Amino acid sequence: MPTITLPDGSQRSFDAPVSVQAVAADIGPGLAKATLAGKVNGRMVDASFVINEDADLAIITRRDEEALDLLRHDAAHIMAQAVQELYPGTQVTIGPAIQDGFYYDFARDEPFTPDDLEKIEARMHEIVKRDLPIQREVWDRAEAMKTFGEIGEKYKVEIIDDIIPEGEEVSVYRQGDWFDVCRGPHLPSTAVLGKGFKLMKLAGAYWRGDSRNEMLQRIYGTAWRDAKELKAYLTRLEEAEKRDHRRIGKSQDLFHTQEEAPGMVFWHDKGWRIYVILQDYIRRTLREHGYQEVHTPEIIDRSLWEKSGHWDKFGDMIFTTHSENRDYAVKPMNCPAHIQIYNQGLKSYRDLPLRLAEFGSCHRNEPSGTLHGLMRVRNFVQDDAHIFCTEAQISSEVSAFIDLVFKVYKDFGFEDVKVALSTRPEKRVGADELWDRAEKALEESLNAKGLDWKLQPGEGAFYGPKIEFALKDCLERVWQLGTIQLDFSMPDRLGAAYIDEESHKRVPVMLHRAILGSLERFIGILIEHYGGMLPVWLAPVQAVVLNISEKQAGFAEEVRNTLAKQGVRVDLDLRNEKIGFKIREHTLQRVPYLLVIGDREVENRAVAVRTRTGEDLGSLSVGAFAERVLTQINERSL
Repeated sequence: MPTITLPDGSQRSFDAPVSVQAVAADIGPGLAKATLAGKVNGRMVDASFVINEDADLAIITRRDEEALDLLRHDAAHIMAQAVQELYPGTQVTIGPAIQDGFYYDFARDEPFTPDDLEKIEARMHEIVKRDLPIQREVWDRAEAMKTFGEIGEKYKVEIIDDIIPEGEEVSVYRQGDWFDVCRGPHLPSTAVLGKGFKLMKLAGAYWRGDSRNEMLQRIYGTAWRDAKELKAYLTRLEEAEKRDHRRIGKSQDLFHTQEEAPGMVFWHDKGWRIYVILQDYIRRTLREHGYQEVHTPEIIDRSLWEKSGHWDKFGDMIFTTHSENRDYAVKPMNCPAHIQIYNQGLKSYRDLPLRLAEFGSCHRNEPSGTLHGLMRVRNFVQDDAHIFCTEAQISSEVSAFIDLVFKVYKDFGFEDVKVALSTRPEKRVGADELWDRAEKALEESLNAKGLDWKLQPGEGAFYGPKIEFALKDCLERVWQLGTIQLDFSMPDRLGAAYIDEESHKRVPVMLHRAILGSLERFIGILIEHYGGMLPVWLAPVQAVVLNISEKQAGFAEEVRNTLAKQGVRVDLDLRNEKIGFKIREHTLQRVPYLLVIGDREVENRAVAVRTRTGEDLGSLSVGAFAERVLTQINERSL
């Protein structure tokens, strides 16, 4: 007689084992019809899953966040079925749900075309209309390998052989005549998917992500709760394309990349101004919060990276060089170098916490196919810092950092911040006892701040757990940026120590932390969030002075010089062009203020002020305009 406890605390008892669907029906016919799946004791299961003992149960419907992953996973299966119906002989490999959608990798001799995508999508709609029940079956491992081998699915055979241990059974999901190896859960039938899906693009992908393996064909799609949500998503994609930082970077002459330096950024004058503004802001903020700024070498002997553990973990990602019979690594991160600074001179508990910050230039050998403008590069600079402290100081340091993160993001216009705690990964250094203490310390720090946060098991760094901060932009995209990682291991591996109150030698705790992460990536996010219309305090050019004719050139230069001396980033356009042409050009460059000077402005020693959005602010004295702009800069007005 299982007793089912629902999320509202109410309970229902049954005389025999009961399925999730039956519990929903017992609650009411409306819920029974809406049920997609269930969450039993925190684990997602099919609606047909039978509960044999007392359990907590949440019924999953289309309104729940978990529904999206279900819909997307089913869309992947339905797409694979459509492909194999249309193109017999095609092998299916792996097809997961991903953020905003799904994909499936296929092995097929002939390449797919955009026309094929239309046919596949049409067949998917047919399969949805068939309303095929989706049923879970449990197969014997040997039977599963034999069956998939007989139908020519060698990749499925390899998956079963590699992932499922001998003696264990294989979970298989069937919809009509089509079936696939899958852990699930899935929707009750293909009809539940509805019309909220679309196939998006084709790509290549190596089998199991290994470039030594054969190249497969990947089809990406997106899936949502309904056609309305799909349309909204496609609209956001159109807007994202308009805001693409690479397009804006080119049109506003901010930066470029080229093949001779893949994943490296060539900053132009105006782009570099943004970079320096950002760097100066962080530098000033960190000074106010007790950080010392340091600078460390970019090339360091291989032995240091072996001691720290980075060589084993990131060896393929590290650029190397050789000189005088010594191997060197081009710095992929800053932490081992900061320990070398800490190790200079004996430290006492009175010296802690010690906060060392660096705009550290790092290089990582990212795969060429993943490089993307400023968002994914091989050379980047982090607003990196490491805090050396005692175990008793962890809570206060983490708390102060959390406050700092939220303050910085707010200054840049981001107030929707998601927080997560990532715990020990499978491949890690350090004893479990240390990980227990580290994870507990971060969890207590989060709870003490009263923050909502989610747990991400296995997502921590190899040397310690971490708190991650992600912000949401104007297009509802989530960007993971800041982190603080608690490390009991690396300071010990690299010989860091301090003398405690009782004259004993202790190993300090090391907090690895960054707020923006990569400055390059953060600038890319800012450009796209604001569509190139950066707030005045961040804009590379805050105002441009435009003369109507040659007669006003002298006063225009005087205005430019006056504003520049007061700290306004101002340009001067004295070209012999029509004023309408000049206004349009600088508006397209997203300059916040256009200062037009004609004969009347010269006479009144004033400027006619227009904004980049076309608003006419009328005539202002140069002093009044300067006060307006400087107030926006000082207040970091958005």
